[in-house]
Amino acid sequence: MGEEMATKLEEGSERGTDGVAGTPKEAALRELMERTKYPIRQFNGQRRYGPPPSWDAPPPPRGCEVFVGKVPRDLYEDELVPVFESLGEIYEVRLMMDFNGQNRGYAFVVYTNKEDAKKSVKTLNNYEIRKGKCIGVCSSVDNCRLFVGGIPKKVKKDEIMNEMIKVTDNVVDVIVYPSAQDKTKNRGFAFVEYSSHRDAAMARRKLMTGKIQLWGHQIAVDWAEPEQEVDEEIMDQVWKFFYLQQSYIVTQSCPSPNLRFSKGAAISLVLRFLF
Repeated sequence: MGEEMATKLEEGSERGTDGVAGTPKEAALRELMERTKYPIRQFNGQRRYGPPPSWDAPPPPRGCEVFVGKVPRDLYEDELVPVFESLGEIYEVRLMMDFNGQNRGYAFVVYTNKEDAKKSVKTLNNYEIRKGKCIGVCSSVDNCRLFVGGIPKKVKKDEIMNEMIKVTDNVVDVIVYPSAQDKTKNRGFAFVEYSSHRDAAMARRKLMTGKIQLWGHQIAVDWAEPEQEVDEEIMDQVWKFFYLQQSYIVTQSCPSPNLRFSKGAAISLVLRFLF
């Protein structure tokens, strides 16, 4: 019954329903929509505020999203949005919802640029949004990649790609590693890249039901460990550190003035040294 209700809500939102009819604090939400001109739509298990009415560009790049936790269950967009928009232009707010009308205690806020997202993490983490109620804010891991195990080792990359396209939407790439013993075979697993985190989440949900088999085999599906992005400020500090160390090494051990390292190589080497 819950799944049917969610499907109807999502279908209704695609036809243009505003997503706040009959909800708690409907009047306050409509006032917010009137002020900002942002739509609020109900999708499967979440309510979306945005994007901006004049937005005609692709969605903001990775790094623009923050995770908001410890949200009071009876707090909604009319209180969240003013706090977060004070630090920059919001592209979208996704508030996770229960079918009883309350939120699930967390949300995602997407800014139009990375700088505002970083600023919100520094400013709003442990922010007292209500008396005695502090929210937690951190950078969101916008994972677009799934791990798929149980793949026959003789299957090639193109075959995996074709099968994943048949059973899921918006597949961008498939990453396959050859077996150490036999380079003509894979290792029995692959990483599947999707165009967005939402597409990956929908694919994961579909594939984890156990109803879909590939090549007659049961598959194992879960999130792949996301690639960690190094903060630009840390990168600059690492480069300065490495530059000083390089100067010392050149002076003490290798007096050749022609010794040079690229910034990328320096960062890789220093991170390996530090961690």
